[in-house]
Amino acid sequence: MPAWFRYGDEAIQYLKERDKKLGAAMDRIGRIRRPIIPDPFTALISSVVSQQISKKAAATVWGRLQEAVGVISPGAIDSADLSVIQACGMSARKAGYIKGIARAAITGQVDFQALPAMEDGEIIASLTALPGVGVWTAEMLLIFSLNRLNVFSYSDLAIRRGIRNLYGLKELTREHFEQYRARYSPYCSVASLYLWELSGQTQAK
Repeated sequence: MPAWFRYGDEAIQYLKERDKKLGAAMDRIGRIRRPIIPDPFTALISSVVSQQISKKAAATVWGRLQEAVGVISPGAIDSADLSVIQACGMSARKAGYIKGIARAAITGQVDFQALPAMEDGEIIASLTALPGVGVWTAEMLLIFSLNRLNVFSYSDLAIRRGIRNLYGLKELTREHFEQYRARYSPYCSVASLYLWELSGQTQAK
């Protein structure tokens, strides 16, 4: 049974009150349902698989990886040959990253079971110590695995484009971005869902 990113009416009402333009866009778009992967290890492997390839290609590679190793787990990936993982449709470097994540889980370098109890900053620091895992990847895991409600990724180009489209901005400085973070907090992740939707739309006049 699929799991979905969870947010309540209080988040919607808060954002509408804080930002009329965003509120109008939320009314127009309606409720957004985005799937999540509740297991952090599986979510991180999926995220690395998806890096720099299309959604369709990522789904194909993910299916092949599941076929090759069975259940996605640290032990299954660690015991699989690098060539087997690479043959699923990824570069040797990316396959090595995936093997490294599995090894980190087995050795306890990263305690994936402990992540849900950790603060966002601690999780980002822990995960970005792993080769192949950047800040954006860690931030997406916070949202789409751990269901954290207050993540706002400056590294995400689509979020920044969504802001420019919504407010009719030609440019968006880091300082200005942080002002939006303060406005949307503590529901930045919910705002992000709508900004992703807006990123592909024509810029407001």
